[in-house]
Amino acid sequence: MSDIKQILSDYNFKFNKQFGQNFITDTNLLQAMVKDSGITSEDIVVEIGAGAGTLTREIAKVAKRTIAFEIDRNLIPVLERSLQGLDDKIEVVFKDIQKVDDKVLDEIIGSKDYKVVANLPYYITTPIIMRFLERDNKPKSVTVMIQKEVGKRLTSNADCGDYGVITLSIALEGKAKIMREVPRYMFTPQPNVDSCIVRIDLDDNYKDIDKKRVKKVIKSAFAMRRKTLVNNLTGGLGLTREAVENAMSKLNIDVRARGETLNIEQYIALSELLKEN
Repeated sequence: MSDIKQILSDYNFKFNKQFGQNFITDTNLLQAMVKDSGITSEDIVVEIGAGAGTLTREIAKVAKRTIAFEIDRNLIPVLERSLQGLDDKIEVVFKDIQKVDDKVLDEIIGSKDYKVVANLPYYITTPIIMRFLERDNKPKSVTVMIQKEVGKRLTSNADCGDYGVITLSIALEGKAKIMREVPRYMFTPQPNVDSCIVRIDLDDNYKDIDKKRVKKVIKSAFAMRRKTLVNNLTGGLGLTREAVENAMSKLNIDVRARGETLNIEQYIALSELLKEN
């Protein structure tokens, strides 16, 4: 394959800020991301944002089948050239993944057993991750290149500044881990922030609980971070102070605690007690 920068130049490709395009050209980094994702020769992989096809190509060298979504049709000639020789292993779908409904998405994937890998534009990071974590046909794992600060929020521990609603929402679905940090100079064009690779391995640990209820409790708990958990839950859930304090006491949670001090197991238990009120 020709050098990707040369290919982009040959087709006079212009980066589109609207799509948050920052491509990776370093082969070592691309191969490291594939390794971090845990892809095997038996895997079907859904890639979000094929870009110039550099990551797509490395995924396809390992995976059984790769389905790459790309929103920018100006990349058609670039991808045709950069992915040459791998046509039998790669399907590029020129659609906005955010506008593809679940039924159509499942038809395109054609399997209930798949993994997601993506170098995500920063502006769609959370919606894309949560879409795949919360859909009925969930992937086995989601591995994403995202802004470093966002990665910290996804993987933070209780009682840390980065800990919040998104951290707990992901914890309901699986385990998230920062696999490696990636400096900004590794991208073309260079963004203003550093990145990291986060891998989320999904599990069924909480499949039998009322996740909607738990998420409602979590969202209420973080409505105003400076307020205590009791104050946020009484206001957000329409419960009496006594009911909230009693539930917290049964779980040995300090009534002066704030939302960021509880882990996911405590929120699940608290949600179960509060639904009785």
